[in-house]
Amino acid sequence: MTPSRSPAIEFIGVDKRFRVKGSSTELLAATQVSFEVADGEVVSLIGPSGCGKSTLLNLGAGLAPPSAGAVRVAGNPVSGPNPHVAFMLQKDLLMPWRTIARNIEFGLELRGVPAARRREVSGQLLRQCRLEGFGEHYPHQLSGGMRQRAALARTLAVDPLVLLMDEPFSALDAQTKMVLQQDLARTVSEQRKTVLFITHDLSEAVALSDRILVMSERPGTIAARITVDLPDRDNPMARRKHPGLTRHVNELMALLKLDDGTELH
Repeated sequence: MTPSRSPAIEFIGVDKRFRVKGSSTELLAATQVSFEVADGEVVSLIGPSGCGKSTLLNLGAGLAPPSAGAVRVAGNPVSGPNPHVAFMLQKDLLMPWRTIARNIEFGLELRGVPAARRREVSGQLLRQCRLEGFGEHYPHQLSGGMRQRAALARTLAVDPLVLLMDEPFSALDAQTKMVLQQDLARTVSEQRKTVLFITHDLSEAVALSDRILVMSERPGTIAARITVDLPDRDNPMARRKHPGLTRHVNELMALLKLDDGTELH
């Protein structure tokens, strides 16, 4: 009998407290958070602002330790920055003095990968992320959508096991956002990457995810777990046309108590 593989990333009874500046009191940001993301799965985290979503991603990346509980990647405890985890944020954070190709290669450069191999990887990712011909351009010469494609390419360059994505498309216009969602879904499917994705866009969560975890108000905990029972996870455009998307969005709105006209902030 073959033993089952460990989840790509898991949170086990996690609490996170922060010391309030100028005070001896502590703020409990998240409490008793337990969930796992399987290899190759895309899971979205949604919930009100301040409920601890970004905090959980920071814990997953090893940027901060949990106050209680444990975080594991591929079965191993996370005790600091982890080479198997990559983080993509709302801002592209491209270095303006480096070309797009050299931005993509930056993580490989830090790992001591030879220059020829770095160029090979950046060339592959420029083609894959539809940036072919722009490798020698600088960030200021690209549109916002192209810069986010470059940020995705840089994230993928180090071949992470887990992608942590904190509202990576929220600053883009609706049309560009949908194109980038399509690019991400195709890439994740082809490379079988594991993704933990934060969004405030409920349609985006349904279009991209295998499962959606709904967090409560602070201190955040997992209040509901939704399985997205729609086909074509690698094709968000098709999912947006599926009648089941509206059903899932309405379910999420009810869980977040947004069906009375209140907006999710």
